[in-house]
Amino acid sequence: MTSDQSNAANESSRKLTRKPVILAAAALLATSALGLTLGNMVPFAAAETAAAPQTIDTPYGRAPLSFADIVQKVTPAVVSINVKGDAKVADNEQIPGLPDLPEDNPLYDFFKQFRKGMPQQPQKSQPMLAQGSGFFISSDGYIVTNNHVVEDAEDITVTMENGDKYPAKLIGTDPRTDVALIKVNAPGKTFPYVEFESKDPRVGDWVLAVGNPFGLGGTVTAGIISAHNRDIGSGPYDYLQIDAAVNRGNSGGPSFDLDGKVIGVNTAIFSPSGGNVGIAFAVPAALVQEVVTQLKATGTVDRGWLGVVIQNVSDDIADSIGMKEAKGAMITKVTEDGPAAKQDLKPGDVIVEVNGEKIEDSRDLARKIAELHPNTPVKLSIVRYGEKREVTMSLGTFPNNKKLAALEEEKPDTSGQEMKDLGLSLAPAAKFPGAGDEGVVITEVDPQSDAADKGLKPGDVILQVAGVTVSDPADVAEGVKKAMANAKTADKDTVKVLMQVKSGDQTRFVALSLKKA
Repeated sequence: MTSDQSNAANESSRKLTRKPVILAAAALLATSALGLTLGNMVPFAAAETAAAPQTIDTPYGRAPLSFADIVQKVTPAVVSINVKGDAKVADNEQIPGLPDLPEDNPLYDFFKQFRKGMPQQPQKSQPMLAQGSGFFISSDGYIVTNNHVVEDAEDITVTMENGDKYPAKLIGTDPRTDVALIKVNAPGKTFPYVEFESKDPRVGDWVLAVGNPFGLGGTVTAGIISAHNRDIGSGPYDYLQIDAAVNRGNSGGPSFDLDGKVIGVNTAIFSPSGGNVGIAFAVPAALVQEVVTQLKATGTVDRGWLGVVIQNVSDDIADSIGMKEAKGAMITKVTEDGPAAKQDLKPGDVIVEVNGEKIEDSRDLARKIAELHPNTPVKLSIVRYGEKREVTMSLGTFPNNKKLAALEEEKPDTSGQEMKDLGLSLAPAAKFPGAGDEGVVITEVDPQSDAADKGLKPGDVILQVAGVTVSDPADVAEGVKKAMANAKTADKDTVKVLMQVKSGDQTRFVALSLKKA
């Protein structure tokens, strides 16, 4: 080996020897930059975080990194409720995921849609052992829960987080909002309680659901507010939708915000399988407070009542009666002996204002009337086939009656008189057992007609055509002629024939289109 080659080899060896030292030094510098102490290898930042509150800054304030502090604060006020009594259930086997509810329960229609096609048997009473949830709203033992948890209860037992059990009595129920108020019987005892939130939550806000799912006892789940103003078929009221896990037994339990205040009462879930699928509904806190105030005072909730059945006004209906826009609520039926029956209100009238406030749709009218007390005078603005008029009346008290049984389905008669312009075959209702003495029964519907598109079907009963009561197909033909004459006068290309149609126990208005001759 030459001298130059020897020197090069030694230099290369020294570089290889120094490399681990350089890497070690670099690692030490990197460790120092990360804020590690060499003694116990704990990051400075971690040590500081452990001492600081477990929160993080957001554009809307600070949010917790853990819900533990909130849970510790609110769970002592949440209780499990056990109920003994009689329940009305169907003879048939329970459909998985769907509760057995009596027909006068406000959620019956909501769940009824999932039972279509399933055999239904008469209801019967049987002993009931039910479980649900609730929460204290005062130190003297008042508890809010769901009506469907405690209805028909003969014995109510409340179990607290620490296992203490107390008997409770029913103070009052409100089936329309599915809210109930009970009170623990424990003289001299004070209880932890929670408060209602005064501001409305936003979609996307955190929410904690606390309750007694499947009888497991105090359980906490977290999610967000998914939507506002959900219609679940429970009267005119809107519900919060949340995605926190809610299951059977959570009914009546509270949903909390990050301040530990109640924003809603969990009341229903949407679940084809019977378990949580991330869609639950809660009665908003503001509505619960209004109901609880009345329940505490009188045990019931009194609401104003017009005594009418209503529907939304479609574009076709608005066009058929000369309204410029599809607003208001159309009366489809006037309840016998109700407040409206004593006034000049008729099926086909459209209520467009109440005490000077415009009505957007049927739910808007129902809400406005429900907010008023019985015997309150109201001024209604109505449109009757294009003519506007005023009606002043006093409201009645909303009744707690069971729903009317639906008409038994009869095999349709296909021998009716054909009316090609409408795409219908018709026959007098008097010929059909169970159809009633009034109107004309639809025996056939042309599948290519506007009538089919609007959902008319054999067995439906036409009660009015163009504002005139009908009893045989000839009356319907006269009503069509009247509608055509009105269209010609108004120089319209399309004729809209407004009909009042009865399907089972439901009545609605439908505007059918037909071309002018």
